[in-house]
Amino acid sequence: MSSREALARDLTLARERTLRLVDLDDTELLRQYDPLMSPLVWDLAHIGWQEELWLLRGNDPARPGLLEPNVERCYDAFQNSRASRVDLPLLPPTDARTYCATVRDKALDSLDALPDDADDFTFGLVVSHENQHDETMLQALNLRTGPALLDSGTPLPPGRPGVAGTSVPVPGGPFVLGVDAADEPQSLDNERSAHLVDVPSFRIGRVPVTNGEWRVFIADGGYREPRWWSERGWQHRQNANLVAPQFWRPDGSRIRFGHVEQIPDDEPVQHVSYFEAEAYAAWAGARLPTEEEWEKACAWDPAVGRRRRFPWGSGEPTGALANLGGDALRPAPVGAYPGGASAYGAEQMLGDVWEWTSSPIRPWPGFTPMLYEQYTQPFFGGDFHVLRGGAWSVAAGILRPSFRNWDHPIRRQIFSGVRLAWDV
Repeated sequence: MSSREALARDLTLARERTLRLVDLDDTELLRQYDPLMSPLVWDLAHIGWQEELWLLRGNDPARPGLLEPNVERCYDAFQNSRASRVDLPLLPPTDARTYCATVRDKALDSLDALPDDADDFTFGLVVSHENQHDETMLQALNLRTGPALLDSGTPLPPGRPGVAGTSVPVPGGPFVLGVDAADEPQSLDNERSAHLVDVPSFRIGRVPVTNGEWRVFIADGGYREPRWWSERGWQHRQNANLVAPQFWRPDGSRIRFGHVEQIPDDEPVQHVSYFEAEAYAAWAGARLPTEEEWEKACAWDPAVGRRRRFPWGSGEPTGALANLGGDALRPAPVGAYPGGASAYGAEQMLGDVWEWTSSPIRPWPGFTPMLYEQYTQPFFGGDFHVLRGGAWSVAAGILRPSFRNWDHPIRRQIFSGVRLAWDV
């Protein structure tokens, strides 16, 4: 398959996923489920607007577009906070769908006309952007109250006993952190450039922390003991009255996309904030990994002295190796993907849950803003911690071991979990 054919396929797959998520009545699409999230119809039209700006207008907002300027302004994410978007004069759902379809037709025409030696990064960025908004829409749908709109998700492989709570050693030494465009043409600006980093020896959890392990933390007074929490974390725990991960209920059940169900002990815990992750790690006699440690454990192959494209090797992600793509609507039990282990034996490092690290988001040496200049640069130096590894909600085609996500330390509507690390 040519690069052009692969991009056309990925554009189509992303759009099919988007349209499935917005296959709802107009009332639902116009609702704001939570002030943290946009109405779904905003995300839909924003996807089309960003695609039009990048692919049809050369990233020049001064060039006339398909929308009237007063409407177009509604879809600039940096001009309109999420909380305010419900009050904007948004396109009705039918018009938003028509607009996205029109933009996509023109974008595919421009892809067909692309010279063979042209740089196709922008098309890949459009694919990544749409898939990231699909994940955001899943977060919104999970915050929605009322009867379930989505089913309970597709089946997942069983886990295996004996892996929760175990760890694997990662010997010290240098490794290559980050990637270059030559190796990963669709990598984003914050993943570049590849550079050598020397990391001391450490241990890392073989799998993410499970719900069953988190129950023990709760039962042992983890949410009542300030000694496990940072000063900021304890203040937030008190102010927000945190007593368990988001969506957990006192009777041992949880709400997941409107479904009330028992919490499975062998599933990775999700919907925990950085402050909660930090406290759990302290209680467990561990810490959160740095993102350098995390990436080494995920991608480095010490036997050959170079990076693997994925934890397991060079083969593309499949349902036998990782839980990605969003169809499951939940993490897989720990131990479900032994074939997806990294060279060090760490499992489920891609998919299932985003994993908090102790690192703030910062540029790698040689950082250069990409076409989407506001993607990363405005967040350097802010109150954001990096999450790694993706989640069950992430499209397989946009995820790499070098992929970096970040959020405020109080956020937990994201599909976030924990993997522990230890000094040696």
